[in-house]
Amino acid sequence: MKSKHSPSPGGSIAEDSSALCLERQLCFALYAASNQVTRLARPMLDQLGLTYPQYLVMLVLWQHTSCTVGEIGSRLMLDSGTLTPLLKRMQGNGLITRTRDMPDERCVRIALSAQGRALKHRAGDVPGQMRCRIALPDASLESLREQLHGLLSAIQPTVDVPGAKPRA
Repeated sequence: MKSKHSPSPGGSIAEDSSALCLERQLCFALYAASNQVTRLARPMLDQLGLTYPQYLVMLVLWQHTSCTVGEIGSRLMLDSGTLTPLLKRMQGNGLITRTRDMPDERCVRIALSAQGRALKHRAGDVPGQMRCRIALPDASLESLREQLHGLLSAIQPTVDVPGAKPRA
């Protein structure tokens, strides 16, 4: 049985013009929601002196203390070309240290500085404040987070997505 959205034998998309409606696009809903969540977080992160991507790096380091650039990139699904300038700015701001890995000097190890460790206490309220600002019950937010991790797993089945439930 053909899906209503599958290509027809001639290669054209099914003639349902609503398929091209902006509001029906999953990618747009994800994009718009991501932008709005980032905007909600911005005032809190500004008080910490962090951008949203820097906050994500700090979350990884607060959980793991020290990681290679590659490990951070894997966790955040960012390439080194995006991550390296971000990490250099964070080092310049005194939040992290960057050192060559002893076993493999090609790898750069990132660790929290004393200032970066101290920032964890100040950042502790951010997740709770975000939950308060989003008008959905906690159970709905948790379900949404699990569904999004499931989506990530479905899109990138070879990538281990932290927090995602294994697919059957």
